[in-house]
Amino acid sequence: MSVPRRVLLVSVLLLAGCTGPAGVPDTAPGTTPATGPAAPSACAGRLETGRLPDWADAGFTGDTRVRHVFGTGGDIVAILFAYPLVHARGDGANNKILWVARPDPGRSEPAPRTPLVITATRDGTDTPVVREVEGGPGPSIVDLPAAGCWRLRLDWSGRTDTMDLVYRPALG
Repeated sequence: MSVPRRVLLVSVLLLAGCTGPAGVPDTAPGTTPATGPAAPSACAGRLETGRLPDWADAGFTGDTRVRHVFGTGGDIVAILFAYPLVHARGDGANNKILWVARPDPGRSEPAPRTPLVITATRDGTDTPVVREVEGGPGPSIVDLPAAGCWRLRLDWSGRTDTMDLVYRPALG
């Protein structure tokens, strides 16, 4: 039986987007990896390592390459200074994320600064967790209550975007 090329390509892309270092699937404990028969919804977090766009690279010099995830609307980027993000870190490190918002198009003056409100929901649940970054997008430490794929709704200065971030179980 032959499988259409398009189905194979989509399958490969979905699986490639949900693997971590060394091919470890980004699934929460107790869930079935995307290759199993009862796969959870795919975590759409797309970790990139490379140069940031001009609008997000203030403070970085030269050909600096950093791990980052763009919002689905392209209006915000999470620069991950801690990687991987880990639930219940016991190593003394922090889940440090620098949030950089794309400038408002057509605005001549800066938008009023309001907190960045992060409403996070773990894949497979419907209970949101709210975190707030005072002063709007900027440096933060964002800890979430469990490992897994988290869908984040990001609200700031009258704008909204979403992204998925994966938090791994504590190491060791």
